[in-house]
Amino acid sequence: MSRITPFASPLLLGFDAMEKTLERISKASDGYPPYNIERIAADHGQPERLRITLAVAGFGEDELDVTTEENQLLIRGRQVEQGEREYLYRGIAARQFQRTFVLADGMQVLGAGLKNGLLSVDLIRPEPARMVKKINISVSQ
Repeated sequence: MSRITPFASPLLLGFDAMEKTLERISKASDGYPPYNIERIAADHGQPERLRITLAVAGFGEDELDVTTEENQLLIRGRQVEQGEREYLYRGIAARQFQRTFVLADGMQVLGAGLKNGLLSVDLIRPEPARMVKKINISVSQ
């Protein structure tokens, strides 16, 4: 039995890449670090924006990396072991992480900030210019 996908419709041309992206997102379900995504309303001439906040307690600014690659926002954390320590109990994990968020076309990262163990990344989607293009019809005889 073959699987029928929502993108198999003949009316949805060129959406096969989106289907692959959705499959990749569904497979990346590691819950570390926890995060929130919030919508921040437009105010004082600022456009509406999105804010992704990750709980990165124990990570310093130099141990975090925020990049965009193609249509993906990549957030990585790598903690460096600080010398020899003898732990009687170790409940705070010093593990690496990578969080990936797929961005829609036109999304832009405004910036990132680290405060009180929370890394915030602000995003906007500028309103696209509406374009209407006239297609000439050729007549063949």
